[in-house]
This record gives sequence, C-alpha cells and structure tokens, in this order.
Amino acid sequence: MIEDSCEALGSTYRGKPAGSFGDVGVFGFYPNKPITTGEGGMIVTHDDRIADLCRSMRNQGRAAGSMEAGQGLGSWLAHERLGYNFRLSEINAALGVAQMRRLSELIEARQRVAAAYTRRLMGHTDLILPTVEPDTFMSWFVYVVRLSDRFSAKDRDYIINGLRRHDVGAGDYFPPIPLLPFYRQRFGYEPGDFPVAESVGHRTVALPFFTRLTDREVDLVCQTLEVMMTRITFARS
Repeated sequence: MIEDSCEALGSTYRGKPAGSFGDVGVFGFYPNKPITTGEGGMIVTHDDRIADLCRSMRNQGRAAGSMEAGQGLGSWLAHERLGYNFRLSEINAALGVAQMRRLSELIEARQRVAAAYTRRLMGHTDLILPTVEPDTFMSWFVYVVRLSDRFSAKDRDYIINGLRRHDVGAGDYFPPIPLLPFYRQRFGYEPGDFPVAESVGHRTVALPFFTRLTDREVDLVCQTLEVMMTRITFARS
C-alpha cells in the first residue's frame, strides 16, 4: 500500500504519524505544502528492497549506492533499470532541513488560521466546513468550504470570481477526476457518471490559507464570501 501523505506532514491519527500506515509513504515539498524545499518530495519505507529501488529509479536507474566510497566511475555509468533524474539538489535539501526545524511553528500557525476560519464561519447554514476526525492531529494544508446543495457550479464560479474581483484569492478545489481531459479520453467517462463526486466538486471553494494570515484578514475574506453568497440569494428572490 502506497500512502499519499503529500499534504499531511506532521499530522497523526491515534498517535501514529501520517506516512507510516502503508508500505510506502510519500510527502510533497512544493511551496504550498506544510514545509517546502522549493520543489521535490520524499518517500519513506521500512522495506530495504523498496528503498533501494527508489534510490535507483531517482538516480537514472543506477544501482543504489553508486559512487560511494571505494567505488569507481564504472559503477556510476552502470544502469540497472530505466530510471529518472529525480535527485533533490543539495540546495533544495538545505532549505528543507531549515524548514523541518520550524515544522512545529509552521503547523501551529496553520492550525491558528484554520481555527479562525472555523470560528468565523461555523454558524453559516449554507456552508459545510472541513471537519477533523476524533483522535486526529491535523497539520492543515488548505481550508476548503463547500456550498450547500442549493448552489450550483455556476453559482460557485460566480462567488469565486467575485472574491477575486475584491482581491481575495480563491479557487475551486478539486474538479472531479473523471471529468479531467486525460481520464475522459482514456476511459470514456462522461458528466453524470459519478454524480456524488461531481456534486461535491462543483460546490467547493478554497479560501486563502497561509501561516501569516491575520484574524482581521480572515474576517475580510469571510465577509466578502458572505456578500457574494447573499447576492445570489437576492437574485433569486
């Protein structure tokens, strides 16, 4: 089992860290993740065979340990399998080390922003807020709200465009995977094949979310969101 923990660094469930449940755990370090190396990611595993295979594939298919002490150029030029140039540079790794030292601070800041959004929006009957399961410690990656089912995809897009016109960065998150061009072309999916996923995906709004977002800025985002939702209500009355 490969566990997708790309956005969950620092999260735990019943005291067990994200990334440790599967045979392999993967983490992403793109700039919007809990920590960043600028680009790149990390694979963790307890299986030495999988670890060596990953080391080889990231290094253009060379054997794991190529060019270590005592080995010559010949081992560096010997490729055992088809591989890729996925090596994380020393500069990127150094940035990641510095970020890891701040992990607790960054997670605390993300939790503060998420809590501010929840306090501000929890009484709104037309919004479904993200929830955290019991026994879960959430490091938070994004804050996505879902409009109630009286709103359509067109309404959602109107709200997002209105937020942007007021300099509030917002976006849809995520479109249903079966509706993406590759999957439609490869598997022949059509709108309506996955009605629940489509209904949810058409009503999601990702709100601005970063560690230095202040309570005043959170309130401004929420006010603007409420104004745009109210405009749709008035237009229907």
